[in-house]
Amino acid sequence: MKHVLQTGCLIFGILCFLYYIGITVYAGIRTSLSWLWILIGLFFLLLWRLQLRAAANPESAALRYAVKGMFALLLIALVVIVLVGSRIVAGMYTKQEAGLDYVIVLGAQVRGERPSRALRRRLDRAVEYAQENPDTILILSGGQGPDEGISEAECMRRYLTEHGLSEERLILEDKSTSTRENLQFSAKLLNPSEDRVGVLTNSFHVYRARMLAKAQGYAHVSGIPASSDLGMQPHNVLREICGVLAERVRSLF
Repeated sequence: MKHVLQTGCLIFGILCFLYYIGITVYAGIRTSLSWLWILIGLFFLLLWRLQLRAAANPESAALRYAVKGMFALLLIALVVIVLVGSRIVAGMYTKQEAGLDYVIVLGAQVRGERPSRALRRRLDRAVEYAQENPDTILILSGGQGPDEGISEAECMRRYLTEHGLSEERLILEDKSTSTRENLQFSAKLLNPSEDRVGVLTNSFHVYRARMLAKAQGYAHVSGIPASSDLGMQPHNVLREICGVLAERVRSLF
């Protein structure tokens, strides 16, 4: 059993480093929180190394306690991942509501003046929903980052009008820089206590977006999941777990 744990830690540590490299190559070195995979990889490699040293020095109580302590941390982390991750995964399969008054399309990274892959997936889903629900108004929410040529809202407007949507159905909110601000600033453009509102984002992001919307007074809010990149899904879920935990901590203060 000890050898299995040692080998498992070594293999998983190496896989974390390889996954980080894959993220960097596929999505870019600036991918949010991608460095977490380096930390996780280092944790498992350190745990592997400590197990080897403890096996070679069975009389060392310090090494035994160090190994037990790290396994305890690992167990706690796994419990948190399962509890929070299960809610995030459930949010991925949210069934959309038809005939909503407004749909807030959350912004994502713009590369120059073109939408990133994640944002394009959201916009394609927005086109589908708008065509199925012709009376729904879309709020395009997203400001302009330092490395973006135009605001995310403007990028979304261009894309949606190019794909046949009328500008009369589009409202731009181009000041927000985070999901919290997306919902906060968009709330000023509708009646959050009365209107039926959908939040459209990539599937892994639906749970946290709805959680934030409810916390900000949206009384009738539902999620509209857009597709997600399968290869990036482990990272997306991990990042969302961190985001949910950060919001929980923030709500305590």
